[in-house]
Amino acid sequence: MRYKFSVTMIIKQALFAGSSQHTDQKPKIRHPEFAFIGRSNVGKSSLINRLCGINGLAHTSSTPGKTQLVNHFLINDAWYLVDLPGYGYARMSKKGREKLQEIISDYILHSEELVLLFVLLDARHDLQQIDHDFITELGEEGIPFALIYTKCDKLGVNALKAQVERNADVLRETWEELPPTFCSSAETGQGTEEILDYIESILTTL
Repeated sequence: MRYKFSVTMIIKQALFAGSSQHTDQKPKIRHPEFAFIGRSNVGKSSLINRLCGINGLAHTSSTPGKTQLVNHFLINDAWYLVDLPGYGYARMSKKGREKLQEIISDYILHSEELVLLFVLLDARHDLQQIDHDFITELGEEGIPFALIYTKCDKLGVNALKAQVERNADVLRETWEELPPTFCSSAETGQGTEEILDYIESILTTL
C-alpha cells in the first residue's frame, strides 16, 4: 500500500488511540508505526507535541519516568506515532525499571507494524553508556532507527555541531554506517519539518 502526501507533510489530525503494555493490546486497526524513545526527561513528550502541533497531546512533566505505557496516536488516519516509556530512570524501583524494560522490549521486538524507531538524545550531553548500549542492542536485533538530538536551542551552532560530531565519533567505533540524525527543539520548532518529511519519505515507499 502506498500513502500519498504533499511535498511537506502536514499533520491535520492527531488522535489518542490507546495505551498498552503488550503488543496484543495495541489498537485493532493496524497502520505503520513510528515510535519515539529516549532516556527519561530527554524532552520526548514536548517534541511529540511540537511535531503534531498540539499542546498536551503527549503528557509532559518535570518528573522523569511519567510515561509508563505504550501510547498510540493516530496521525492523519494513516499512521501511528508511538510514545514509548523512557529508559534509565534510576530513581524508580528495580521492579519498576524491570517492568518498563519488559514493556519496551515487547513492543520493539514484537510489533510487526513498527517501521522506524526514533532514539532521542539530549544535545547538551555526551552519549551516555545507557544510550550506547540501547543503540547497540537495536543493531543486534536489526531494528531500524534514527537519532534525534533534543533541546538543540540550548547550544550555539558551533557547540551543537561539535557535540553531535563527538557523539558520532563514539558510534563510529562500532558502526560502519551511522543512522539518519536530526537536530530538534520543541521550543523553536527546529527539525520538525525535517523529521516529518523523513517519515513521509518512508511512508511513500510502503
